[in-house]
Amino acid sequence: MPARKMRVDVFDESGNRYTITLEGSVTRKSALRVLDIVELLGGMPGVGADAQYGREFSKFDKVRAVVERHFPLAWFSAKEVKSVYEKEADEKIGLSTVSTYLSRLADRGALIEAKNSNKVLYRLEAKDVKELVRSPRD
Repeated sequence: MPARKMRVDVFDESGNRYTITLEGSVTRKSALRVLDIVELLGGMPGVGADAQYGREFSKFDKVRAVVERHFPLAWFSAKEVKSVYEKEADEKIGLSTVSTYLSRLADRGALIEAKNSNKVLYRLEAKDVKELVRSPRD
């Protein structure tokens, strides 16, 4: 079995880049530890919606940020992203808009898309371990 690898790039307010790489047995617990480190470095600033999702970001960027922050390892639907987006950004967004943005992210290779009869689920793409990706449970 090939080694699993997770890489996180963080930029601080000065433009400095921090790269954290986790190789070996990547578990949910170890991935969450890495995300805690990212938060300590300032990669996830602020607690309020205004600090996280400033007005200078487009809705597309905000949707992507919601996905990266709240669904780093799990499969999710457009409805779940819509719900979190509206709570975090404190603004309404249409389900069709979220679906379109998620589809575009999948087309660009940022997400994996799994389609069942009337349900589409997404997951963040792990670029270094494409062969290890499993389909979602039904």
